[in-house]
Amino acid sequence: MRGVLIKAMQRNQLMNMMYVSNVGAITKRHIKVIKITGDSFQAFCFTRQAKRTFNINNVLAVTPVLRKEREVI
Repeated sequence: MRGVLIKAMQRNQLMNMMYVSNVGAITKRHIKVIKITGDSFQAFCFTRQAKRTFNINNVLAVTPVLRKEREVI
């Protein structure tokens, strides 16, 4: 998972992420990775409209946002 996040950060790629919080709540987030340090990473969360810190071990899945998903119809 760490390698996928590093590539996303290097490419400035927007990502969709499934994440489980420390209390067990599963959420879908739309993020842009800013910085990776140790077992966590900082990302701008478009879902919450704020910079957030996430634990890499709590990431369930990450997929790149396809261009068609970003376009307004």
